[in-house]
Amino acid sequence: MSGRAPLRLVVVGNVGTNPYAGMAWMTLQITAGLRRLGHDAYYFETTSAWPYDPVRQYKVNDSNYTLPYVARLAEHFGLNDRWAYRRSYSDKAWFGLGRQQAEDLLASADAVFNICGATRFAEEGLRVGRPIYFGTDPVVHEIAFAKGEIATVEIVSEHTESITFGENIGTPHSPVPPLPNLRARTRQPVLLDLWAAGDPTRDAFTTVGNWKQDGMDIEFLGETYRWSKHHEFLPLLDLPSRVPGQPLELATNLADPDTIRHGVDERVMAMGLDRGDRGLLLDHGWRLADAPSFTTDPWAYRDYVRASRAEFTVARDLNVRLRSGWFSERSACYLAAGRPVVTQSTGFETVLPTGQGLFAYTNIDQAAAAIEAINADYTRHSRAAREIAEECFDSTVVLTRLLNDLGL
Repeated sequence: MSGRAPLRLVVVGNVGTNPYAGMAWMTLQITAGLRRLGHDAYYFETTSAWPYDPVRQYKVNDSNYTLPYVARLAEHFGLNDRWAYRRSYSDKAWFGLGRQQAEDLLASADAVFNICGATRFAEEGLRVGRPIYFGTDPVVHEIAFAKGEIATVEIVSEHTESITFGENIGTPHSPVPPLPNLRARTRQPVLLDLWAAGDPTRDAFTTVGNWKQDGMDIEFLGETYRWSKHHEFLPLLDLPSRVPGQPLELATNLADPDTIRHGVDERVMAMGLDRGDRGLLLDHGWRLADAPSFTTDPWAYRDYVRASRAEFTVARDLNVRLRSGWFSERSACYLAAGRPVVTQSTGFETVLPTGQGLFAYTNIDQAAAAIEAINADYTRHSRAAREIAEECFDSTVVLTRLLNDLGL
């Protein structure tokens, strides 16, 4: 920290409300990374949304699953005495830190990072020192704010500043208008030691994500931009036949859509994989894996990534065509494990090195060529992947720059 006094920093997220491994790694690597820099950092959860219980497979009005899960995560990430959970959706009780200490920390913090603006402090009567909108899923809120949509304007206006994972937003590389008071463009910080791995134990290029989702499509400049990733996978159906002998695996929710129960307030609904789409993927040579079997456990999720040979994945249409520069936090972890990444271009090539260890493609020909290049010299590309992670995603590097950009 160059001799300066530790900052008091609070990261407010929803890892318990949405208890999926990707969410846990994204948020707690930020919090633990700040702590490792020597700052007085805490993880808080104060959202009024009902939490999802993966055992009961529904949103519930209790914390029976959520509280033990959050406590366990905090301990694993070295934050066992630095977390607080407020049951805002019911009795407003605090757990972890007590009410007085937690509310004092929120009010006196040098910065409170509100992940995706998912927590409404004003409606919960919480005083917050320097609330900062931390946009890890860019484009939707930016465009909604520019169009004057009331709900988004109210959310964003609760914050003094904003930061974004969309590293091209507010630059000539992307037409997406930035949120007010954009102070920093950043990316996923990664705790490199937690992802270090030996050689892969499987031969597949893998990825993890929802096949089809409903909701969150946006209209901008007379065009519709889509959220669901299946739109981006469909033009690549023939890719397995283009790279014979190289398995490509999608880990997703294999449940039939008719068996999935959605809450009435869900903005984005995961639709599962119906019989027709399952057959379509299998007939074209794709492997399928059951994501729910390991994505509610951050360590099983890590094992899946580290066992993989590499990642092949797509990005959302709205990030692709609007060139936001967003880069997947999951892909950053593949790189940290020394696993090469082949991913759809969102314009991130303006800020990240590509061509060794990391490849950006815009069509099936480029995707196939990238896979072939990796397999032609896997050791070199694996080493390059880890080097990119060390140079571009190391939590020390990313978070030091972020705090400097914020003037902290």
